[in-house]
Amino acid sequence: MNKNEFFTSNFFKGSLVLLSLFLMLNISSCNDENKNMKETKRMEIVGKVKHPDWAKTANIYEVNIRQYSKAGDFKGFEKHLPRLKEMGVDVLWLMPIFPIGKLKRKGSLGSYYSVRDYRAVNPDYGTMDDLVSLVQKAHEMGMHVILDWVANHTAWDNQLIFDHPDWYTKDSLGNFVSPFNWSDVADLNYNNQDLRTYMINSMKFWVNKADIDGFRCDVAGLVPTDFWNKTRKELDKIKPMFMLAEAEKPELLEKAFDMDYGWKLFHIMNEIAKGNDNANDIENYFLESDSTYPKNAYRMYFTSNHDENSWSGTVYERLDDGAKAFAVLTATVPGMPLIYSGQEACLNKRLKFFDKDLIDWKQCDFAGLYATLLKLKKENKALWNGDKGGEMIRVHTSNDKAVYSFVRQKDEDKIFVVLNLTDKTQNIKFKGKLFVGNYKNVLTSKKLTFYENAEMKLEPWAYRVFEK
Repeated sequence: MNKNEFFTSNFFKGSLVLLSLFLMLNISSCNDENKNMKETKRMEIVGKVKHPDWAKTANIYEVNIRQYSKAGDFKGFEKHLPRLKEMGVDVLWLMPIFPIGKLKRKGSLGSYYSVRDYRAVNPDYGTMDDLVSLVQKAHEMGMHVILDWVANHTAWDNQLIFDHPDWYTKDSLGNFVSPFNWSDVADLNYNNQDLRTYMINSMKFWVNKADIDGFRCDVAGLVPTDFWNKTRKELDKIKPMFMLAEAEKPELLEKAFDMDYGWKLFHIMNEIAKGNDNANDIENYFLESDSTYPKNAYRMYFTSNHDENSWSGTVYERLDDGAKAFAVLTATVPGMPLIYSGQEACLNKRLKFFDKDLIDWKQCDFAGLYATLLKLKKENKALWNGDKGGEMIRVHTSNDKAVYSFVRQKDEDKIFVVLNLTDKTQNIKFKGKLFVGNYKNVLTSKKLTFYENAEMKLEPWAYRVFEK
């Protein structure tokens, strides 16, 4: 090959290389641009719901006023505020406080969710002034209060059914209908714009009248999402709201709600306790949740609530000796932990739903465990809610089916959690390096160091929480 052929050949080859690089850079640029567009879109979704600043470290406590005290009223519950404050409770979710329908009532007292008047207080619970006093005292203690809102249906003797029959869903014969088999309530029809206006104004009424901090919205997924989107926008004009949807529907957390229910994890925990699922199912659940929910969305995790306690069984019926291990799980994974009335007192009976059934406030050590976990959540940034907290990364072990362990880290804060989710003793070895370091056992205050290939013996349903 002569000099000219050499230069011509190499020029051609060089041109091909440059062209290839140019194409690669452009493809990469396009991919980056597409990725950035996706990320931007995701960030736009993330940015739609602006959580109240106080919510980033919060937990939530469900209050069953009827069963909380012998009197079953606001004053009876108010006496418990100092105890709940000491335990570390942040958000008080009051189950419906409205007058209950008498027509087609179930049981002697009826369902909390059969609303006869959206702008009044159930006289069994006290007066409007009593409610206002309760909210004020909670605020003085640094707690927040949300009301349970029933937008999907009303009692059969709610005045709306007589004044505005066109606001209700009817069958082909023109008869009012009940959702599902809930025969004590009548279904509302959100195709009616006047109903929407009335409902939003009724929610505003409670913010203005009682200074409440938000709403837990019953069967939120049955009400059109665009209604909730507008509602959130209108309520935030009064004060920053905290909105909880009784649903498991990602689109509700894009513009309307701060948080929804982690039902799938709840059912997985029940199945693990029965031996049908294992720790790997928890990992799969969170991978799915991370891929479908907005980045800053809050998920509510629980081992009980009013529905599950009354209809599915107590914590001990469902989770047995794993009750504490699963409580630790719900308090340390990315999400907000819920405690239902009486759980801190080892509530071990199904509370009647339509009748009086007083909680037995006996002493037990569950309150101490909750207090420790809630304090840790508030003080350790790794456990904060939404995108304010640390990502959860699983620490694999020699028996991943039996043991669920993970680390979470945010800035200088880090936790390492280990849970034996079986009724058998496990001797395990940790894999990788994620867990390596110096820690304090949060539950015993004992200091220890983890090295690579560390081993641990875990008794049945044992739990460990380490803080770095």
